[in-house]
Amino acid sequence: MQTALWQDSQYRGTLKGLGKGKLVKNYSVYPSSKLLLFKDWVVVPNDPTIKLFILQNCHDSPLVAHPFQQKTLKLVKKDFHWSRMTQFIKDYISSCQKRSRNKNIHHKKFGLLKHLPIPNGPWICLSMDFITQIPLSNSFDSILVIVDSL
Repeated sequence: MQTALWQDSQYRGTLKGLGKGKLVKNYSVYPSSKLLLFKDWVVVPNDPTIKLFILQNCHDSPLVAHPFQQKTLKLVKKDFHWSRMTQFIKDYISSCQKRSRNKNIHHKKFGLLKHLPIPNGPWICLSMDFITQIPLSNSFDSILVIVDSL
């Protein structure tokens, strides 16, 4: 993670300043691990691999059981900081297959199908549709289908 931080242009200047003993507002280096801290949070460089590792531990772990976006964000924000964190977590959770499979349904159950009323005579109730993008036949590539409901 330290190597990725030095390669990240957003934090390189901050690390150089702290390395020279300068005070940089809200930033410090944790002595034993040499991790960059913003206030009390570990700064995560702009490296998708590191961010995914953190999210897998805070969202995919059996201990937390795929929480919603707000709870995942709260878990990550407890220890980590990176720019555009909320959007990254939102994108990750929206692509989570297990989460979407177990998602609660928030609509009423669908009712039974009902028969359409029978028209009084022919040519009263018509349905039309186009079948398009079919191979050319006599320079035509579409078919108009008309169905009489009687």
